[in-house]
Amino acid sequence: MDAVVRDLARHAYAPVWQAMQAFTDARNEATPDELWLVEHDPIFTLGQAGKPEHVLMPGDIPVLHVDRGGQVTYHGPGQLVAYPLLDLKRLKIGVRDYVCRIEQAIIDTLDTWNIGATRQAGAPGVYVNGAKIAALGIRVRRGCSFHGLAFNITGECTPPFARINPCGYAGLHVVALDDLGGPAALDAVKPVLLAQLGKQFGLHWQPQADLPPQLVA
Repeated sequence: MDAVVRDLARHAYAPVWQAMQAFTDARNEATPDELWLVEHDPIFTLGQAGKPEHVLMPGDIPVLHVDRGGQVTYHGPGQLVAYPLLDLKRLKIGVRDYVCRIEQAIIDTLDTWNIGATRQAGAPGVYVNGAKIAALGIRVRRGCSFHGLAFNITGECTPPFARINPCGYAGLHVVALDDLGGPAALDAVKPVLLAQLGKQFGLHWQPQADLPPQLVA
């Protein structure tokens, strides 16, 4: 099945979040699935059940309460964020299976650089030697997904995690791809991750150069 992929480059978090909501609310049974790739300006986000006490020392980084699952995480330069906007009902994929497929796509992406990664029971995301390299936070509305995954690519994005309890876990170590001998360029990782996500969901990505109308508006 064909699906649209859009590279949004660097964007503030809130407008992209609002555009995802608008896209999901407006879509119907015939709307093609999309995947948005983005690198955000620095921000801490708290999920629906997020506890403010997990934000230890935000300093000059803004904190935003959002409508995804999960606790607190950080987004910023050096991190590749992917938002799959998929009709899970049409794809016949349940929520648990959806999460597992995203995790597997990241695990298989890391394997490209001979980096062994695993899941961790009760803590969605992807880990290398106990350190978190990718976080997941999703929302499903009317059978359609938004929000998504955050994949740490360069060490530039890891220091702010010391200001929070990442995903609600005190002392959780966070690592980036280039710390492990992988590439430091997001553009080197994007096609590999896209291929693996396409494989997991049976989707063929059709690049779209334009920004989403919901984001332009």
